[in-house]
Amino acid sequence: MLRLLSISNYTLFVYYLLSNLIYLVLLVTAIFRNTLHRHRLASLRLERLKASPFTPPIALLVPAHNEEKFIVESVGSLLRLDYPALEIVVINDGSRDNTLEELKRVYQLREARLLYLPEIPTAPLRGIYRSAVEPRLLVLDKDSAGSKADAVNAGLNAATSPYVCIVDADSILEKDSLLRIMAGVLSDPGRVMAVGGIVRILNGSRVVRGDLAEVQLPKAGIEVFQVIEYLRAFLIGREAWAQFNVLPIISGAFGVFRTDLVRAVGGYGSRAIGEDFDLVVRLHRYLQEQDKDYQISFIPDPTCWTEVPSDMRSLARQRARWQKGLIDTLWPNRDMLFRKRYGLVGSLILPYMVLFELLAPVVELTGYGTIILAAVLGLLSHQFFLMFLLFGYAFATLISIGSVLLEEMTYRRYNRARDVARLLLYCLFEHFPYRQLTMIWRLQGIWQYLRGDLQWREMKRTGLSESSPSI
Repeated sequence: MLRLLSISNYTLFVYYLLSNLIYLVLLVTAIFRNTLHRHRLASLRLERLKASPFTPPIALLVPAHNEEKFIVESVGSLLRLDYPALEIVVINDGSRDNTLEELKRVYQLREARLLYLPEIPTAPLRGIYRSAVEPRLLVLDKDSAGSKADAVNAGLNAATSPYVCIVDADSILEKDSLLRIMAGVLSDPGRVMAVGGIVRILNGSRVVRGDLAEVQLPKAGIEVFQVIEYLRAFLIGREAWAQFNVLPIISGAFGVFRTDLVRAVGGYGSRAIGEDFDLVVRLHRYLQEQDKDYQISFIPDPTCWTEVPSDMRSLARQRARWQKGLIDTLWPNRDMLFRKRYGLVGSLILPYMVLFELLAPVVELTGYGTIILAAVLGLLSHQFFLMFLLFGYAFATLISIGSVLLEEMTYRRYNRARDVARLLLYCLFEHFPYRQLTMIWRLQGIWQYLRGDLQWREMKRTGLSESSPSI
């Protein structure tokens, strides 16, 4: 028993140490890459990109399901984006409320006789509408297949632009975000196949008529913890993985892709639970198998603001779904692991995702159990416990603090001193009990997936706008 507990405890210690060392390397890499990006920003002239006749058009694909409270403001905000060649394709995905009626009323939709080729199979279309007051707006009305992916695929079939950007109906893009993200694409258009921007948390901020009026840190602790998670995931994780060209995911809330490439891989997986992760892994697979010299990148300053769960039940559902999406992507692509033809994707990022993302909640639960058992039996070494706290808690806390300081030194979206102080304070408490709650929710996701529970559970949303819709 003593030997078994000792092996288990030291295995957990090594696991935490290795995980945090990897994140330390990612932090250093992110700082290096971020510094280079800031130098490039100094010479970037967005007005030239806006005025250039060679700036490629973008199709914004907006899947909408029961979005009557937000859809008009959302479309209005997208139409006001600072980009010269834009088409907006809203996909009304079997809404049971007045989403379509609101769009018809405000944007004077008229049935359009357009050639629609279902290159990617989707649930049937019920109608195609064009706005009489805004020629850039196209609305597809379709039956729901129960997934966001199916709605996006319908938009892909209708899009005519060489690039597509998928935007959630409840998200807000900053006015120059498309210019900034496309500057990354056009820096090397022959190699850059997809680019992700940063997703930031909208909760607590002031929104007027679908536009972000003032950035504020959320008041609720559960939302502040998510701010720290997002900063760490985007400014450290995705920034650094992009440096090695192994970026595993582009957020479904904000990403730009080459239209022809997404169509070539069959669009979004209609049955995928984590459709954004699934798509990027399939893009890597396809491009590696085609021996393409390519880049899937991330740029940290084009920003999308989105609402995150503000109650425990919704957050639990979201994290369980993320874990199910992780399994649902890694398992079908397990043949890519450690195969030379898939380069660093197969030898670095996918093994990392398996070991430190998929298995993390299982390892943590086992470790907590053996540490508690050793303590009850009087077998827990004080020296080991102090080392565990140092490398398992203090080290990880410093990395979270690093992500907040990186944000403060570069983009400074939270420019009030008390907001920064709150973020730093919450970093100290993120690992208890929030981390343990996250572990439980992820374990629930694993259990649900293993027993075949793949249901998409809707989350509670509050709506964040202060004024009535208008165009």
